[in-house]
Amino acid sequence: MYPPPPPQPYPSPHAPQPPAPVRQWWRHPALVVAALVVLPPVGIALAWLSRWSRNGKIAATVLSGLWFLLFLLSDPPADPAADAKPRASASAAGAAPETPSASPTPAGPPNLVGRTLADAKAAALAAGYDSVSHDASDGDARQWDAGGWTVCFQTPAERRTGDRPALDFGVGRIDAPCPVKDGEKVPWPRMPTVTGPAFGEAKQRLEPLGFKAVEPRSAYTDVPLPDSVDGWKVCFQDPRPAEEVRTPQYQTAYLSVTAPDTGCPATPNTELHPVRRSGTGEDDPDDSSGESSDGGTTGGSTTGGGSVGTVTPGAYCSTPGSTGIGGNGNVYTCKGPGQDRWRR
Repeated sequence: MYPPPPPQPYPSPHAPQPPAPVRQWWRHPALVVAALVVLPPVGIALAWLSRWSRNGKIAATVLSGLWFLLFLLSDPPADPAADAKPRASASAAGAAPETPSASPTPAGPPNLVGRTLADAKAAALAAGYDSVSHDASDGDARQWDAGGWTVCFQTPAERRTGDRPALDFGVGRIDAPCPVKDGEKVPWPRMPTVTGPAFGEAKQRLEPLGFKAVEPRSAYTDVPLPDSVDGWKVCFQDPRPAEEVRTPQYQTAYLSVTAPDTGCPATPNTELHPVRRSGTGEDDPDDSSGESSDGGTTGGSTTGGGSVGTVTPGAYCSTPGSTGIGGNGNVYTCKGPGQDRWRR
């Protein structure tokens, strides 16, 4: 058996007590709570230096951190004075307050005149507009190939497709000029008169029409053309004067020309030096004027149903198969090739 411990003396209530620890001012609960609200970073530091329990310190840190983040991420309050000025101006002008709309209207349509219909439709859609189209001429052609049409006129469409505004395009063929007004005829260019001047000058006059080519022809079928005919006179033209010229980019203009010292024939397809057929089959020059003639009955009588009497060899005739007697006594027949003439 161990001996019992000696009895411990109980402290006397009258014995002096140690002094209570002094609490620093920055640990005061009210100050810590105020810092957590006003300056969260400082408040959190003070909370962990205070005598609060561990759970209390964690709760204070979380709440103060959330409050600090909410303050940083929120928008600054609007200035009441700044908001009041526009409202006051609108009220003074008597303007009605604006009401929000589900689909805002575009500021204004883009000007798409001159562009192809395909490009105009795409640009209108990108700007917030639907579009419709119609033939701008007096016709009623459908625009199946949007790339082959040009926008001549642009107006707001009377009908709308959905909630968006629409544009109405008056279009014309891409290779044709636009009408002066929507719904009028296409003002096709007309062939000017270019007979009389030299070929070089006439060709320059035709350049604005945009022909595919301007080619010379000999006004006389028996006169070949030299390499250069710029100085030759124009006698006939195709297309004819005042004729509409459509799609000139695919068309060739032909100008019949003659040498500067040679007069123009009365009609196209004329020989400058007609020939007469001799009985030996050789061609002899004939000084006839080449004018068209069916011959006359001077100096002879009609023999058989197809004879017309005396004729001019090489001249034009109007009754194919008929016969006549030339001044040389030879018999001539009205036949081709080409234009019917009195031929052997």
